[in-house]
Amino acid sequence: QVRVVESGGGLVQAGGSLRLSCEASGNIFRLNTMGWYRQAPGKQRELVAVATSGSSTNYIDSVKGRFTISRDNAKRTAYLQMNILKQQDTGVYYCYVQGWEPTNPFSAWGQGTQVTVSS
Repeated sequence: QVRVVESGGGLVQAGGSLRLSCEASGNIFRLNTMGWYRQAPGKQRELVAVATSGSSTNYIDSVKGRFTISRDNAKRTAYLQMNILKQQDTGVYYCYVQGWEPTNPFSAWGQGTQVTVSS
């Protein structure tokens, strides 16, 4: 079983910074996509940032210039550096990982970590 665990969430004032971590573990042969989604209360889950195995990154417009996704393949970990946080960034942030076990593809979600930005 591939497992995904997020950490780093918390409460921060507007304008502050937070760094989220996502560690994948298990029988992983290759990690392809690692990404971050978030879900605000009463809203649909949305893609925030993704990083592919080819080092391509994509962000939703609202976080461009403020958030940075990175990954350490040796540690099987993805990070989301969030700067100049705004109240609208509040939500539960989920890590998504897609890749290959030795003989099978897999995808997995973390349990989520709460990010709350106060005014």
